[in-house]
Amino acid sequence: MARLLSSNAVLKAIATVPAALSSRNVIGSFYPSGLKYSTSVPGDPDTHEDFKPTNKIQSSDVSLKDVVVQDVKENPVMIYMKGVPDFPQCGFSSLAVRVLKHYNVPLSARNILEDPELKSAVKAFSHWPTFPQIFIKGEFIGGSDIILNMHQNGELKEKLKDIVGSPKLE
Repeated sequence: MARLLSSNAVLKAIATVPAALSSRNVIGSFYPSGLKYSTSVPGDPDTHEDFKPTNKIQSSDVSLKDVVVQDVKENPVMIYMKGVPDFPQCGFSSLAVRVLKHYNVPLSARNILEDPELKSAVKAFSHWPTFPQIFIKGEFIGGSDIILNMHQNGELKEKLKDIVGSPKLE
């Protein structure tokens, strides 16, 4: 008669298998919900340079702070978000984009998920810990909750009224 084992018992049994039996070490931890592991193993010969994260923004001449300053200065509506406006990767970013698109204004965005250093630079610039972060006419406005509140009370319409390409301000 077979005895059923809980998944936790199975995971604990697997954890006791000596590393010598494995041809490769994996960094991981056991949680009640299962094994969580890191796919990035320093010095792993199976990791190709093409798959390592790269900084797509920073060049040797420009700091990330300068990139953020330039973005905010040159774009009437700038949003730092998770994902891109056509494919937001978080509900808050999606909400912010929907509210801003309602006003038919030109929307510039950067995906903070592509570059952790950019994410840190934006946080340092705005002194705000969460995303999305929305800037209008060079001024930090806030996140999706603030944009939604401004939309509901009419402040956002007033703030966006003189931005070119916004005939849909109802």
